This record gives sequence, structure tokens and C-alpha cells, in this order.
Amino acid sequence: MDQRQALIAFGALSQETRLHIVRMLVVAGPDGMAAGAIAEKAEVSPSNVSFHLKELERSGLLAQQRESRSIIYTANFEALGGLVRFLMEDCCAGHPDICAPAAEVTACCTPKLEEKLQ
Repeated sequence: MDQRQALIAFGALSQETRLHIVRMLVVAGPDGMAAGAIAEKAEVSPSNVSFHLKELERSGLLAQQRESRSIIYTANFEALGGLVRFLMEDCCAGHPDICAPAAEVTACCTPKLEEKLQ
């Protein structure tokens, strides 16, 4: 991820509803959520959620696919991981022990995601 992509992603996440949507979709995992369910859970109108989903998709943080009459949105885990790597790539000034807590946080997610996939 380059700086321009990171700025677009951070811009998209700098709004409360959009950050909430991304966090919901991270929890939903690879199954994602329908736009209507996202609107209901985020407690915003369908037109409002549509605006936010469009911005998040434009930033590359979400993907969508049509399933029958619904559009299912999923978090783009590769892009989210790229954003975290972008933040951490120059980390620690050569002192990896400083970054260890951040590395542990990402490692703790792996079992939860693997459980969800089973």
C-alpha cells in the first residue's frame, strides 16, 4: 500500500458510521452482510448506509457481490492488513521489541478467524 492509498483509506475510516460499518464487517468475516442488515445494525437509513458503503468500497476497504436480490458486503481483509502494514513498516527504529505488542494483536486474530471459517 502506498501513501496515497493509505490516505484514501484513512479518509474513509475517519467518519464514525463508516468506521462502525467496517468493524461490523470484520466481525461478520467472509460471509459478509447484506446492505439492509448493515443499515439496520448501524441504525441508519438505507440511503445513508448506501452512501457510506459506496465511500468504503471506493477506498478499497470493502468488496461487494450480488446474491440473488441482495448485495453482500465484505471487509477487504487484504486491504485492511495492508493499511496496518503501512502504519508499521517503519516501526520501532530497529527495536523490534517495541512492535511486539502490535504483532501479538494481529496474531491473536488468527484463531478466531479460523474458527469462523470452519
